[in-house]
Amino acid sequence: MSSEYSDVVEQSRDYYNSADADEFYYNIWGGEDIHIGMYEKTEDDIRTASRRTVAHLAACVTEHPRNGSIKKVLDIGSGYGGAARYLAKQYGWNISCLNLSEAENERNRKKNKEAGLDDLIEVVDGSFESLPFDDSSFDLVWCQDAILHSGDKARVFEEVHRVLRPDGELIFTDPMQSDNCPEGVLDPILARIHLDHLGSFALYKELAEEKGFRVLNVEEHTEQLSTHYAHVADETRRNYSVISQYSNPDYLDRMLTGLEHWVSGGKKGYLAWGILHFQKKTS
Repeated sequence: MSSEYSDVVEQSRDYYNSADADEFYYNIWGGEDIHIGMYEKTEDDIRTASRRTVAHLAACVTEHPRNGSIKKVLDIGSGYGGAARYLAKQYGWNISCLNLSEAENERNRKKNKEAGLDDLIEVVDGSFESLPFDDSSFDLVWCQDAILHSGDKARVFEEVHRVLRPDGELIFTDPMQSDNCPEGVLDPILARIHLDHLGSFALYKELAEEKGFRVLNVEEHTEQLSTHYAHVADETRRNYSVISQYSNPDYLDRMLTGLEHWVSGGKKGYLAWGILHFQKKTS
């Protein structure tokens, strides 16, 4: 199976399949949703803020006028499937979850069954650099904080374009570098995720145009990135003695160091985060 994936994708798969990472993201990062949250108050907890992000993205989609209704959705990099369950329950959409980590996918399937939603949600093991779906299969592709893990973001856009129907939509968030980020300042972050660059608002808009999309809406919420990573770091410290029974203390210490790099990079203006909403052009 591993031979199907690029080196960068395979490293990401191995990481998220590890017991250290699985226990950490499930117990500390949010479990249901493992992406950046949208905080209205500093005392908001991670789960509340993370679910607010899902609801906000859903509103961006449902409040946008379109040709045709949404029935089939593909969530790429779906993690534990929190967004899929929200969308299936709120709107009755059929969701395909595509995710690298078999460990996360097993939790996702279990949660879907427990919620009585496994008739609306399928969970597929795979990479968004090579989507195992037919052309024009989906009305909407959804992604939260996952495309950064690809070393070939142009390929991801090509694959998303292929599986979307004409006028289909792509909405996603991603931790990015700022458009004017100085060279070298993100090296500690990039080394940890085995990449030589992050995406940016400018890069993703350029890729969208190049690969056959038009921009529907872009929202910058960069302040949420530092806030979220700081919350995760605080939660890790508060629960260190408990979570260290499941995740190796060395892993947790490296995680805390990495989180501080994200917080610092965001506060210094080197990083960015927000929502990008594109539509597949018909010609």
